[in-house]
Amino acid sequence: MTGGRGGSASGPFGRRRTSLRARLVRAGFVEIDRAGSCLHDEALSRLLPLAQAPLDGDGLDPVRVALVEELGATADPDLALLSLARLASAVGARGEELRELFRPLGAADRGGAGGGDSAEGDDTAQDGRARDEHRRRLLAVMGSSRALGDFLISHPDHLAALSPARAIDAADRPPVDAVLTGAVRASLSAGDAAGRARIDAATAAMRVAYRDRLLAIAADDLTTSDPLGHVPVVVERMTRLADAALEAGLMIARAGVGPRAEDVALAVIAMGKTGARELNYVSDVDVVYVVGPTSRVEASERPGRPVDEDELVRLGTELAVELARATSASGWEPPLWPLDTALRPEGKDGALVRTLESHVTYYERWAASWEFQALLKARPCAGDARLGAAYARAVDPFVWRASSRDNFVDDARAMRRRVENESGGGGGEDRRIKLGPGGLRDVEFTVQLLQLVHGRGDARLRVRSTLGALAELSAAGYVGRSDAAELDSCYRLLRLLEHRSQLYRLQRTHDLPRGEADLRRLGRGIDRRVMGGPEALWASFSSARRRVRALHEEIYYRPLLTVAATLSADEMALSPQAARERLKAVGYLDPDGALRHIHALTEGVSRRAAIQRQLLPVMIGWLGQGPDPDNGLLSFRLLSERIGGSHWYLAMLRDSRAAARSLCHVLSTARWTTERLAERPESIAWLDDAGGLIARDPAALRSEVRSLLRRRALVADDESDLERQAAEAVHAVMGVRTRELVRAALADSLDGVDPERTARILTDATDAVLDGVLSLATGMVVASRDGARAVESGLRGDGTWSGALARHAVIAMGRFGGAEITYASDADVLFVHEARPGADRREAADEAEAVARLVVRLLSRAQPHSLEVDADLRPEGRRGPMSRSPGSYADYYERWSSVWERQALLRARACAGDAGLGRAFEELVEPLRWSPGGLDDDGLREIRRLKARMEAERLPRGTTPARHLKLGPGGLSDVEWAAQVLQLRHAARVPGLRTTSTLAALDAARSAGLLGASETDDLRSAWLLASRVRAANVLGTGRDHGTRVEVLPEGQREIRLVGRLLGMAPGRERDLEDLYRRRARHARRIVERVVFGRICEPRPDPAGPAPRAGGDVGSGTPEPPRDRPGDDRASSTAEERRTGATGEDETAGHRAGASRSRPASAPARSVPRPSRRAPARRGGGPYPWS
Repeated sequence: MTGGRGGSASGPFGRRRTSLRARLVRAGFVEIDRAGSCLHDEALSRLLPLAQAPLDGDGLDPVRVALVEELGATADPDLALLSLARLASAVGARGEELRELFRPLGAADRGGAGGGDSAEGDDTAQDGRARDEHRRRLLAVMGSSRALGDFLISHPDHLAALSPARAIDAADRPPVDAVLTGAVRASLSAGDAAGRARIDAATAAMRVAYRDRLLAIAADDLTTSDPLGHVPVVVERMTRLADAALEAGLMIARAGVGPRAEDVALAVIAMGKTGARELNYVSDVDVVYVVGPTSRVEASERPGRPVDEDELVRLGTELAVELARATSASGWEPPLWPLDTALRPEGKDGALVRTLESHVTYYERWAASWEFQALLKARPCAGDARLGAAYARAVDPFVWRASSRDNFVDDARAMRRRVENESGGGGGEDRRIKLGPGGLRDVEFTVQLLQLVHGRGDARLRVRSTLGALAELSAAGYVGRSDAAELDSCYRLLRLLEHRSQLYRLQRTHDLPRGEADLRRLGRGIDRRVMGGPEALWASFSSARRRVRALHEEIYYRPLLTVAATLSADEMALSPQAARERLKAVGYLDPDGALRHIHALTEGVSRRAAIQRQLLPVMIGWLGQGPDPDNGLLSFRLLSERIGGSHWYLAMLRDSRAAARSLCHVLSTARWTTERLAERPESIAWLDDAGGLIARDPAALRSEVRSLLRRRALVADDESDLERQAAEAVHAVMGVRTRELVRAALADSLDGVDPERTARILTDATDAVLDGVLSLATGMVVASRDGARAVESGLRGDGTWSGALARHAVIAMGRFGGAEITYASDADVLFVHEARPGADRREAADEAEAVARLVVRLLSRAQPHSLEVDADLRPEGRRGPMSRSPGSYADYYERWSSVWERQALLRARACAGDAGLGRAFEELVEPLRWSPGGLDDDGLREIRRLKARMEAERLPRGTTPARHLKLGPGGLSDVEWAAQVLQLRHAARVPGLRTTSTLAALDAARSAGLLGASETDDLRSAWLLASRVRAANVLGTGRDHGTRVEVLPEGQREIRLVGRLLGMAPGRERDLEDLYRRRARHARRIVERVVFGRICEPRPDPAGPAPRAGGDVGSGTPEPPRDRPGDDRASSTAEERRTGATGEDETAGHRAGASRSRPASAPARSVPRPSRRAPARRGGGPYPWS
């Protein structure tokens, strides 16, 4: 059985009883007992409508239930209820106005007072809505600000200030300056007091009027649905209120000084937040005073002598002191805020009041950089408007010229760090909203520095408010839109937290409060769903500060700012004449052409053009520091036209500490790198991350290539469709190699050419690509032979196909095998296969042949950059099969191998395909290349003939031998052949020589005593320098083929480009030729001894005796003779291949020697031959089974 309306439930289906404690807790009360007492307070009961029967078992009637619900909507229900009870007690029987506000609560259970359809009913409803809003505003203020609640309690007649009709910008309401000056004027005219009492009464009237309007501002703020969006409105209104108070205070000051002040014009100049129109509820109001004669005195309208400057300053000082007393001294009413004059010239040690001429003189002669930053916010706010405008006109040019002062940016940054250090958090949690890392100051200093640097040439940035300036910086492209949006949002949150922290007691504070109740009140007042608890509020505060700090450090410390500050206003604005003069000065050979590029980059109103307008003044200088600034600017234009629409590209150049300068260095130095960057623009991001230039793990590259292939199935039945699918797959795979080429090129262009680093990156990438294309070619052959179903299961994890008849591997040869390739290298390889168990060997061989030829074809046709794969070093050369089984290789090398083939196999390295098969091939050839018999006299003679023939026949016609990096004396070929002769002779007993690397072989020869220390250093230096020049030729000129790549540069521009890429200082690039020839000359002497010296002549050691681990170069046991059926085996000759641009050094001689070794069954060819044949050998060979 259930009771009546307010009754409790006695049965299982009755309504659940709500206790008083539960209702109050749900509404947000914490002090439950005190709240219960206040709700039944006698004074509050007189204020509320007549009580009715309790609504529930909690003892609350419907009026108090409705009041609890409305109090629950405030930031601090306990504070709101307590302040309301105190206000009810203060008004007592005179509280009719307050009772009217709470009268509608009596109709809460009825849904409002009726009024029918009559006009009178409409008016009643409208009045009811106005009272409801008035009451809501009253409770919101009382629940957020104890100080404003106290003001209402002591001045209950100002309750109407919270009415919507008297809002700060309500229609038909006078402006705030009229309200405050009207109150002062009325008090001064009342005549109730005289002397000091009259001034104190006027001061009190001004302060009361100020707080009356402050109530209206706070009520709007605390009841808005968007507190963050309302922040700019609050700060602008508070600034208007402060301006009005200064104007009214100046009226009081003049009344205090008396008639003597009539001849003095005093202008109050707002600084800091006041000048920027972004004042807090309680802030220091920063001002500067300017004094001068009134216009009446200047016109000599007053009889008698006008006051002199000392008199003006003295009277102006009296006015300033009286003004400070009116706003900031103790009195009948609490002071408004501190009036701070520390930003005046000379600070606290300077005169309080100065004439305009004195201000200008100080700023011209003695002002520090930070003072001009302070002037950025200067604004006339009160007093003589004519004098204030004159001050603004006089100091404005100082502000926008400030950044051109010496070390301006560095000084500003130093000051910021000093402020941070001096305002340290003092241990514990850093609760600083304003001065701490990530606080308001970080945003303000960032915005101000950007304004001062870029505002010289861009008048749009000359705004005072922080959020306004941030919006202009974003619109003009000086700050990224996302960064600006984040800074804006975080700044609003921090200002809102600062406002609400100050509003509670109306005390100046810039720290987040510590108490849980205070944090809870702040969070509930802003957004109780997100920040209702102390932990949630602290998390939001910390997150905002972290983001602000990161953006501050990213933007405030841009290198672009330091350089831009050194430019003139004309240079920053890129005016044609200033740009032309600067282009000539920094080294552009065609200023008019450069101007055309600049115009093309900066014309228009797009965001891209806006960002480029701020980048180019600085980048012009950085490009000018390179060896070819004209081409650098052209390259920047082409790059920007191609990828400038990407949102990240220009933003990275603008915001990054290193990217823009690094890009300028690359553009003006390395044309080849620039062209590749345009093809892979995402690689530009590596300019901002040095970690992106580090070589990737080879296993990761192979895994990436196989993943690319697995995503591209071979599903076509048609041959042409299969080719198309394969071409797409090769394009994707070759993209990996192109990316790694760019990685190596960027590293070389930025840090100086490093052949070992470059070779490591390019070799790993080429290995991965060959491995992938070998798998792809195998799949294509299987699909062509057995149909698409044979490969529908896809690529296995190890890169093989289930339908393949053989295992396949690729053996790297030449410089590729030695992991010494560079940008202009091709890939010399051998193909090897082995039939799978159960497969027909002939069919497996046919498959391997098709796979090898398909690999070569696919890579040679790859777009946009092919990879030339050369298999001419295989047995029998071009007439031999492309791929052989290990047994076939063993049979050939046992019967037909020549010295040049042993020499070529020194570089053999398994690089792709089946790893086990590759290792088997390496083990198979080891007895041949690391022969226990070493190199006999006949073998050495053959090597000499091949070397001499290569030098005579392969050197490009018209090329000076001493300038050829590869075939010239002391060049790459010389050093490599010297190392290989040592390997052929001594690798069997010197394990360190069993390497495919030239440098590693030289080091091993030194350790074994085969070369002296100085000899090793000379050979290493010559080889490294020739490799560096060769790579620099490609990077600097953009040519990666042709004879000029292999030749020491001669033209002035090319020498400058190559020299800079090698790290030579500007102006010293001409030393490159002397340096190269000297090192090549030293290396050649050693090569002549090692390769061309007397066969059994002991090695002289220029560096003195060295430990010897073996015999001399010419010593050793000759190989046993064996029968040779013929000396004219078919193979490719040196003349059948390209001349002088192979990119491979020792293999040129090998191919020349190939003409001397082909099976007797092959038809003879007319080729140049040595005058004598190598002696035939019978029986025996390099293998254990020979």
